[in-house]
Amino acid sequence: MAFLTSPVTVAVPATSANLGPGFDSLGVALALHDEVTATVTGDQVRVGVSGQGAGELPGDERHLVAATMLATFGRLGARPPGFELACVNRIPQARGLGSSSAAIVAGILLARSLVPGGADRLGQAGVIRLAAEIEGHPDNVAPCVLGGFSIAWTAAAGQAGDGAHAVALDSAAGVMPVVFVPAQRGYTAHARAALPASVPLADAAFNVARAALLVRALTGAPELLLAATEDRIHQDYRAPAMPDTARLVAAPGDRSPAGLPGWLVRPPATGGGRRACAARIRRCGPGCGEIAAGGYPSTSQSASSAPANAWSGGLP
Repeated sequence: MAFLTSPVTVAVPATSANLGPGFDSLGVALALHDEVTATVTGDQVRVGVSGQGAGELPGDERHLVAATMLATFGRLGARPPGFELACVNRIPQARGLGSSSAAIVAGILLARSLVPGGADRLGQAGVIRLAAEIEGHPDNVAPCVLGGFSIAWTAAAGQAGDGAHAVALDSAAGVMPVVFVPAQRGYTAHARAALPASVPLADAAFNVARAALLVRALTGAPELLLAATEDRIHQDYRAPAMPDTARLVAAPGDRSPAGLPGWLVRPPATGGGRRACAARIRRCGPGCGEIAAGGYPSTSQSASSAPANAWSGGLP
């Protein structure tokens, strides 16, 4: 089979998932992107990395983007003899910003772009299903593919349309995410190991109500965000392993723990890492979105402006 011989480049966004009570379901794309370029060449897999993870990540088929491409080629029934990847990584590794989901989505999109007719054989819904299958949960891969605010769910095996599904929703005007990125790394496996196998019915009912409320708050009633970000099924269980994040979550909702102007609602401990993501309410035009760099900021530090729209722009 003939493969596309010219280089293909994709840009994939960071994501914040497990938003508040929306465990394994609610997520949002952020204004921070990794860029990966793939070229079919030679008979080996070579990976070059600059930026985040340089000198740490493998330079061969063990790299997550490359491994995902090989899995996608297998799904499409065609594999080139070799390829090279050039990764420009801006998403911090193991900080709860969906770096693995971004790598997985990048690998799928690159592989299907290099195979003739790949996009027709593996559409957007198929990309989400395959990415969630590789990642193990759909809440980060969904906004990475769709952009903006998304709701993901998984149909059980054996049911019609089994696997992961997702929809994207328009966010309310003037609401933007502010992400607090810790200096320490945290891993999804460790975070999930802290969760119980079951939760009390009262806590489950509490989260069902808050998750529904959060959808309304993010799409049309931001004044409800403080109540809508309350959670009882994952944040408290993870708090002992991430005390800095726990202090941010416990901060009063009517003031900013980071000293940022405006109203910063309760920052839920989202994702598998130690990162916290809050919603800031103000008038916000295209390009809004903030990411606090260099660990959790002190009361005198302000978040830096993000380079792109934090809430929109899905991938093909």
